[in-house]
Amino acid sequence: MEDKKGEDILLLDLKGLAIFTDYFVICSGTSERMLRALVDSAMEQVQESHRMKAKVEGEPEDGWMLVDYGDVVLHVFSARQRDYYGLEDLWNEGRVVVRLQ
Repeated sequence: MEDKKGEDILLLDLKGLAIFTDYFVICSGTSERMLRALVDSAMEQVQESHRMKAKVEGEPEDGWMLVDYGDVVLHVFSARQRDYYGLEDLWNEGRVVVRLQ
């Protein structure tokens, strides 16, 4: 995410808090094109290194794309949608593992 210029990258540990996943990765992008590039890059890297496929929800024009790997869920937002949905506030009991701003 950082190599593709993703902004405000957060790895949130949700073990024991959520039954559907262990981690959220949350990242922002500055344009629809960037959202697509961030998702595509993440999917390529995970496929190459772990041979895992994912379920993708949303489109860049929605301002929020979700990539579900089961134990890890990647959320790529526009700044506006990230503020609106406030996942960090909703899951504030999760432990911040990494935050890159």
